[in-house]
Amino acid sequence: MALESQNRTAIVTGGGRGIGAGTARRLAADGFAVAVVDRDEATAKSTAESIVADGGRAIGVAADVADAESVAAAVDRIVAELGEPTVLVNNAGVTRDNLLFRLTEDDWDTVMAVNLRGPFLMTRAVQKYMTAAKWGRIVNISSISALGNRGQANYAASKAGIQGFTKTLALELGKFGVTVNAIGPGFVDTEMTRGIAERTGHSFDDIAASYAKDIPVGRVGKPEDIAATVSFFVRDDASWVSGQVIYVTGGPKA
Repeated sequence: MALESQNRTAIVTGGGRGIGAGTARRLAADGFAVAVVDRDEATAKSTAESIVADGGRAIGVAADVADAESVAAAVDRIVAELGEPTVLVNNAGVTRDNLLFRLTEDDWDTVMAVNLRGPFLMTRAVQKYMTAAKWGRIVNISSISALGNRGQANYAASKAGIQGFTKTLALELGKFGVTVNAIGPGFVDTEMTRGIAERTGHSFDDIAASYAKDIPVGRVGKPEDIAATVSFFVRDDASWVSGQVIYVTGGPKA
């Protein structure tokens, strides 16, 4: 357990599965008390219980990050049960992929609500604890799709927005000892990407193999790859790294 993280509380949104669950487990192993926030209460609790079983401190919290009242209630519970949060990982995200001429207003609004409004509401709710402590770490999960990806106009726009959000918050919060950075994952093996494969009628293994051919390190990503980068950003000695976007993609193409 890292001494620097003892008695510090981290929040990971979308923490029930995939990158979020991997990040929650990594931060717990680093010594943080972790609030696993997810719209799906069962998966949030499952991830939290696995952390506790491994000797960490964690709670699962059901919340809709796109709803201000739900966010406020979740943060109040986290403060009461784990302590004031000074680390926030805005990971919750959804996809509603389609080509522009088939993209509905609901598809657009749903993605923007979770992927962009959610980080805004969560960050606004917890920043006061960070500024009061004169120490804080915010890590926003963007995507390589922010650079453009066919069939993802809504998702790409939301993830590009996250990068502007990140850089602006870094300017606003830096004087309070709060750093704000973003990670743009490439193709990562998660329940979300496996679900996309299933919905499109393709074999996930075939899709992963196709992607891996163009990745210099020769494989697709794992949640642990992203979690390791989060772990770096939230360290004490990463205090001079802020406002940055790092693409974790297995190569330099981003």
